[in-house]
Amino acid sequence: MPSDTSYPGQAIESQRVYFLHQELNHTIQMYLTDKQRAILAFIRERIDHDGAPPSQMEIAAAFGFQRNATVIYHLKALEAAGVLTRTPGQTRNIRLTTRRRNRPDQIRLAVLGRVAAGAPIGADAGVNEQLLLDRNCFEQTPDYLLRIEGDSMRDEGIFDGDFAAIKRTSEARNGQIVVARIDGEITIKKLRITKHQILLLPRNPDYPPITVPADADFAIEGIYCGLIRRS
Repeated sequence: MPSDTSYPGQAIESQRVYFLHQELNHTIQMYLTDKQRAILAFIRERIDHDGAPPSQMEIAAAFGFQRNATVIYHLKALEAAGVLTRTPGQTRNIRLTTRRRNRPDQIRLAVLGRVAAGAPIGADAGVNEQLLLDRNCFEQTPDYLLRIEGDSMRDEGIFDGDFAAIKRTSEARNGQIVVARIDGEITIKKLRITKHQILLLPRNPDYPPITVPADADFAIEGIYCGLIRRS
């Protein structure tokens, strides 16, 4: 039977790991110049605020560098220090390897793809963002965010470009707003279950309801539990 009891050895080991982690971070910082520490802080700030890292051009503009080579020099130094990695061939290719712990009232949610509020479209695996959000914004804690495309849910206050917070589940009640998968494509709609059929209802009279065929590969991917809109 599971026990919540913690033992002295476990607490000591946990403290040892924590202090080793702190010591490693301190050692890494010692090898960075003031400029490189400032660039690292700027990258963290942009990821927390925008959900995506800055481009090399944006770093150059923020620090007044005249040449892109200067940015590359500092990024290589940060990469050598082990605090970030870069993926070749991408514009925003910076990934931090050391992440700060979230406060208890914060939650970091990944933007996993796009979802159409007009017609179903395939998930976009190329989206790679994270947003740091206030946990108290949601009645239920979501698992991820999906970017809305289209305006078929406008009467629910869900607009193009918004981020829908989704709780991962395969079950939903009649009348809930859900993320549904139909034959490999996803959409966000209001669920209606009748005796003879399943309907996915838009909240815009310009769009027709989607009737789920009996032989369709259909599944509920999650339920809608909140909205994030960038100002």
